[in-house]
Amino acid sequence: MSDAVTTEPLPPAERPAIHEHPHTDVVVSLFREIASRAGMPATPSIPGGPESAGAGTSAPTGPASADGLVAGAVSGSQSVSPAGESGPLSPPPVHPGSDLELVETDNSADLPVSFDPRGPEVLKSLHESGLEAKGIDAVSVPHPYDTSGQPDYYFLGGPMRPAARDHPPTRGLPPPHATFDVEAIRRDFPALQQRIHGHPLVYLDNAATTQKPQAVIDATSHFYARDNAPVHRAAYELAERATTAFENAREKVREFLGAKDKKEIVFTRGTTEAINLVANTFGRKFIGEGDEIVVSELEHHANIVPWQLLSGQTGAVIKVIPINDRGELILEEYAKLLGPRTKLVSVAHVSNALGTVNPIEQIIGLAHAQGIHVLIDGAQSAPHIPINVQALDADFFAFSGHKIFGPTGIGALYGKSHLLEALPPWQGGGHMIKDVRFEKTVFQHPPEKFEAGTPDIAGAVGLGAAIDYLFKIGIPALAAYEHSLLEYATPLLQAIPGLKIIGTAANKASVLSFILDGHPNEEIAKHFDRRGIAVRAGHHCALPAQRHFGLESTVRPSLAFYNNKADVDALVQALHSLIKNK
Repeated sequence: MSDAVTTEPLPPAERPAIHEHPHTDVVVSLFREIASRAGMPATPSIPGGPESAGAGTSAPTGPASADGLVAGAVSGSQSVSPAGESGPLSPPPVHPGSDLELVETDNSADLPVSFDPRGPEVLKSLHESGLEAKGIDAVSVPHPYDTSGQPDYYFLGGPMRPAARDHPPTRGLPPPHATFDVEAIRRDFPALQQRIHGHPLVYLDNAATTQKPQAVIDATSHFYARDNAPVHRAAYELAERATTAFENAREKVREFLGAKDKKEIVFTRGTTEAINLVANTFGRKFIGEGDEIVVSELEHHANIVPWQLLSGQTGAVIKVIPINDRGELILEEYAKLLGPRTKLVSVAHVSNALGTVNPIEQIIGLAHAQGIHVLIDGAQSAPHIPINVQALDADFFAFSGHKIFGPTGIGALYGKSHLLEALPPWQGGGHMIKDVRFEKTVFQHPPEKFEAGTPDIAGAVGLGAAIDYLFKIGIPALAAYEHSLLEYATPLLQAIPGLKIIGTAANKASVLSFILDGHPNEEIAKHFDRRGIAVRAGHHCALPAQRHFGLESTVRPSLAFYNNKADVDALVQALHSLIKNK
């Protein structure tokens, strides 16, 4: 299990010189190769000047050197031009926790540094990820999904993932279950107690949305029955209770994500709106003509279409990380895509269509080493994996409440505080302002700056209750249980004649997409429904991923911690029945 990474920058006196660090040669060789592939000279010179950037951006006038990039990342200090040249390589770093002044934002401002350049921590992260340069002609990146030797499951942490935080239960809750009692957990979910077409409900569409425990239903009902009032805008008792409940929910989200401050948590309608928020703020301010946005072939449409809309408005270019035939990102190709015009990498933590758990720490580390910001779509990881955005060093992280057993229409965006401060508002209205005059409007600080209008207060309360419930169970415990259920189900499906699992990554979360010879996917889904089994058939809003395998759709059973072996057995028996009765 990897050590958690501190979020505080080292004092300048404690930062080792680049040539004193034991792993400097590895990183320098790596960046020389990256610089070479990007057409950048691998020499110690670091030309400066912002005037060569695309519209609405700030970038160097000339190509930066590999050694210069490494030195800037490792030292943690402001990049300095060589004697005789003026202008920095990049804007000075803004460390989390710095005192920042709210200023008017416009499209000519400098791009903030993507991460807190902690010096030895950056090198340690790259070194522990296994990055190794061999010669000058190739970058050798170890296979990120290799499970040889000691098992390194996604839910246990490890060199490629953040250290798992076993969240303490929220005050006032009963302690976590001593053992993982799935039958007791199932009794907490009213929807699972019903019968469909005369059969007990087997709900296996959890990648689309999850069922809600009674605690979440009660919390939202109690809010509407007792505490319903506007937040932040009134002094009477109901409004005070509503505001307290709303802000308590924000604090619970902060703890759930491992963020440093609850001001880094912006409530949204879900992952889709969170990604659109970043596209319309970060993208509008910092991404211009010719700049590049990197996504992957695995992405949900919600992490493709917003960037296409932005590129249509700005002239930016979208680049795509390819996948192999197991559904795993090819990291060697990803490294080649990163260059001086790359402004953002936006990737899913877990694929919704294939279940692949991406090596996010390596993805973030490679991007941050070149000063590139990273957005993580956590819609499918938040329900299954302990998340710690500080250990990940993610710049942005988005997730949806309804995927983690909370209400629909509520979710959150995490953003590093200095980035949220630098971004312009997206939507205008009440609550997000300090003062409004016809001549000028003064905006609130984050997160209020991004929360125009009356929010989904009851949704936030329900989301907080869902997080309480997950803490009570223990997120590492539920993740381990789900993985055992995935390992139980996989060989049973593989043994069915004519069935092919789509997405066979070595590191997977609870998704089992498949096709069955001679049976249209919609027919399979209808057959399941007649037996009370709820399973999604379709493209799962991930057509590029489907088409990599020459498909337009699959059948996608997806597991949650309230599923059991009997659910899997019912699924397998229904498939055998379908084949037998054809």
